[in-house]
Amino acid sequence: MTSSSGASRRQVLAVAAAAATAPLLAGAPAEAKPKQPKTCDLTILGTSDTHGNVYNWDYYKDAEFDDSKHNDVGVAKLATLVNQIRAERRGRATLVLDAGDTIQGTPLATYYAKQEPITSTGETHPMARAMNVLKYDAVTLGNHEFNYGLPLLATWIEQLGFPALAANALNARTGKPAFLPYVIKEVRLGGHGAPKLRVGILGLTNPGVAIWDKGNVEGRLVFADMVATAAKWVPEMRRRGADLVVISAHGGDSGTSSYGPELPNENPTALIAEQVPGIDAILFGHAHNEVPEKFVTNLTTGKAVLTSEPSKWGQRLTRMDFTLTREKGCWKVVDSSATTLNTNTVVEDPAVLAAVRGQHAKTVEYVNRVVAQSSVELSAAESRYKDTPILDFINHVQTEVVTEALAGGEYAGLPVLSIAAPFSRTAVFPQGDVRIRDVAGLYVYDNTLEAVVLTGAEVRTYLEYSAKYFKTLPAGTTVDVENISDPGVPDYNYDVFSGVDYDIDIARPVGQRITRLVLAGTDTPVAADARFVVAVNNYRRSGGGNFPGIVKTQVYNAQQEIRQLLIDWAQAKGVIDPADFFVPNWKLVREGVPVF
Repeated sequence: MTSSSGASRRQVLAVAAAAATAPLLAGAPAEAKPKQPKTCDLTILGTSDTHGNVYNWDYYKDAEFDDSKHNDVGVAKLATLVNQIRAERRGRATLVLDAGDTIQGTPLATYYAKQEPITSTGETHPMARAMNVLKYDAVTLGNHEFNYGLPLLATWIEQLGFPALAANALNARTGKPAFLPYVIKEVRLGGHGAPKLRVGILGLTNPGVAIWDKGNVEGRLVFADMVATAAKWVPEMRRRGADLVVISAHGGDSGTSSYGPELPNENPTALIAEQVPGIDAILFGHAHNEVPEKFVTNLTTGKAVLTSEPSKWGQRLTRMDFTLTREKGCWKVVDSSATTLNTNTVVEDPAVLAAVRGQHAKTVEYVNRVVAQSSVELSAAESRYKDTPILDFINHVQTEVVTEALAGGEYAGLPVLSIAAPFSRTAVFPQGDVRIRDVAGLYVYDNTLEAVVLTGAEVRTYLEYSAKYFKTLPAGTTVDVENISDPGVPDYNYDVFSGVDYDIDIARPVGQRITRLVLAGTDTPVAADARFVVAVNNYRRSGGGNFPGIVKTQVYNAQQEIRQLLIDWAQAKGVIDPADFFVPNWKLVREGVPVF
């Protein structure tokens, strides 16, 4: 391991200590039989995809968080549930794990990565403060942990009072783990002299990091297959004395990937359970689903492996319960179960709130700064199926920045197109004061702006791929805007172009929907060999969503965050007026007739 890998000195020492004590763990003699309980129980509590949520607060609305199902969010809520269960189980073994995506996702997290980065201020990250109060036993690195670069990740890991795991994140130079692969936690079952249970916890991060954060990890880290990595380390953990093996995996259980076959599977949790013997349970995340309890049969042993996913943002807490018996000096799991607990049933933990109160207040003050005046209300509610000014605002700023950057150079003569996705259905610029939180609510990801050159044929192919977002709705059928899209395609994987005019015929089959594609403001069809500069975010340009033709060498990449570019543009202009940027250029049709 090297310092550039992001592993902390403490973790390196932990690895060394684990190796040094391994023979003792593996070869420890059985306890005297009179002191051995015949059965014991263990509870493992799991969180995942907390995404920078500590308070039950919506920074975009400047109000307590609420949604249509009245979910609550935040580590403070999780802590109350955890503390209740610890109190209920006082004297019995309870562990708390997290399956990743922790330091990105809210303005609170962004503030301490961008405005006052913990790498330069010496400030403790709010998610480190909150999680240290809760006293986790281990956290797995999620893909979003790599969003802000390896130095910030390393700083955050150093601030944690518990290990950060990622067995399949390897040093690109040595091929060795760049982070701690696993820990073995010893928990005593009963009073003095009672035997201990050794729980092995293996962390697996998502291979998609190699695409989604290529700029941060290329040449420094590589990401091995999660199934193969589990197959390597599970026997090693057993050999080193683990009585029970739990995997904390940042990958869903669908078995599918949002990218192509060039990287290992993005969502292999069920495959891990099926293919790797020796696993008792898997806590997983990444997909943001609620899976209270799901058993997967291992194909080698026939054993049922317990799996659970606790939704997102701290809305749910997974509870896994195990009953074990001791036979011939070894512990054996005889029963296991899981459920998810709703955090809207409890109040926030005051200790967690206190630990982050100052940082929360500073973030609230920051996001409420006024950046401009909007001449009218602009809403993103219809942006998925109608050309709207608020999405054109993004494309206009991206186009302007790239055009100015390329002026006078090799690509100055090419038309500049721009791509944006409707990240939010609830974003609104109110008439009057527009605040930072309004802009952040429109552009919720920490993407940076890049540009590549595409041909007319590639633009058409890209648009056809994007148009698979919509269900096939023949003329004469009812269009329900709430269910117009394919549920398998998320909103962030539907892209809208500016700079060309086009129609999407949703009565036609996928791949044959772009029935009109012309140069902006003309009736001239876009030629297959025409060349365009296309402004695009780094996630998409790196292969996120597996869009065709876009993974190319950049002609522009100044590492500028798109959200900040939007804020800077608004501040410079002082006024957000659709007349300055709204150019209707696309529409949904059926047999040539507009749907809306």
